Amino acid sequence: QVQLVESGGGLVQPGGSLRLSCAASGSIFSIYGMGWYRQAPGKQREMVATITSGGYTNYANSVRGRFTISRDNAKNTVYLQMNSLKPEDTAVYYCNLDLRFWGKGTLVTVSS
Repeated sequence: QVQLVESGGGLVQPGGSLRLSCAASGSIFSIYGMGWYRQAPGKQREMVATITSGGYTNYANSVRGRFTISRDNAKNTVYLQMNSLKPEDTAVYYCNLDLRFWGKGTLVTVSS
């Protein structure tokens, strides 16, 4: 069974930065696509960024140019570098593996 554990969330002021990490169990991490999704209060979960096993990335229009997804297959970890954060980025951020497995989420709050 795959387990995903997110970390790095917290409270940050508008314009600030955070880096989220997602550590995955299992030895076949490198062959799967990974993604970050988020869910704000009262809203549906939405895709933030995805990265394929080959390193190709895709971003939601709302975060393109501000967020960067990356992966380290040796560490079974995927990252989300978030810069120029806005209050509307406030949400619980979830890590996903192969569109099948989900972490429990980490809360990001952008507020002054």
